[in-house]
Amino acid sequence: MGKVFVDGTKKAKTFDGEKRARIFAVKKTAKLGTEKNPAVVRVQTEEKMKEVANLFEENNWKYTIGLEPDQPEDITDLERLLTPLKPTIAGKKFGRNEPCPCGSGNKYKKCCGK
Repeated sequence: MGKVFVDGTKKAKTFDGEKRARIFAVKKTAKLGTEKNPAVVRVQTEEKMKEVANLFEENNWKYTIGLEPDQPEDITDLERLLTPLKPTIAGKKFGRNEPCPCGSGNKYKKCCGK
């Protein structure tokens, strides 16, 4: 923060530092497959459990496997680790006064930018 001149003297601006820190504090989650956030998988058979455990060990991911034959199988965490999300690339945006990309020769705002 800057300095404020009051009656010709310098004063530091004061603020509640703790309040500001609490406002901007963002709780980050740990990456999936680490010590703090292990992948949780539920399988129905021992064969599937060995197969899934082998995949986790090959990639050095931390995991927890539950063998529950009476529950439906849940391997969503494993699928998320095997196929991570890719960033999307936004298309080019056109300014209002640029020529229209449709080729009409008019300005974008008069043609397709209504």
